[in-house]
Amino acid sequence: MKLPKKCLVDTNVPKTANLATQPAPDSNVSHVCVLDCIEAVEHVIKKRSLIIDAGDEIFDEYRQQLSMRGQPGVGDCFMKWVHDNRWGLPDGQRVTITRNGDSYNEFPTHDDLNDFDNSDRKFVAVANAHPDKPPILQATDSKWWGWKDALAKVGITVKFLCQEYVEAKYAEKMGT
Repeated sequence: MKLPKKCLVDTNVPKTANLATQPAPDSNVSHVCVLDCIEAVEHVIKKRSLIIDAGDEIFDEYRQQLSMRGQPGVGDCFMKWVHDNRWGLPDGQRVTITRNGDSYNEFPTHDDLNDFDNSDRKFVAVANAHPDKPPILQATDSKWWGWKDALAKVGITVKFLCQEYVEAKYAEKMGT
């Protein structure tokens, strides 16, 4: 899998990577998807390629869903790495975004994005505010599949690490 030089990482990527050591009994995520998420997390750590917001909103979301101890999973290792390295990243990798109610001034305007999840808007706002519009790595959140075309129209790329899973889940939810 070809991974980008710089990217944002949706929280479900390290959470999915954690399934390797902390399987969820009700999860139907494939082994390949888990391995792809592990590879993505390891790539981001090794290449120091993470883009985050300067106000720690993404970090705070990671912290709520991953272990700061850095174990037992690869996703938890990612959490510890972000904690230990976020202020050592180049300034261009920490992007300022401005909260505006439930959204951000940097969140793109497009009719098909009006119902975009409020909790995920920070990732899109950061990508949109960054001069290179880095891609967002996405693992298992099928709602993003429905927004991918509108995001592409405003210059935001989503790299689906578990595309087969996301497509199937989206079709199931939409009844198609």
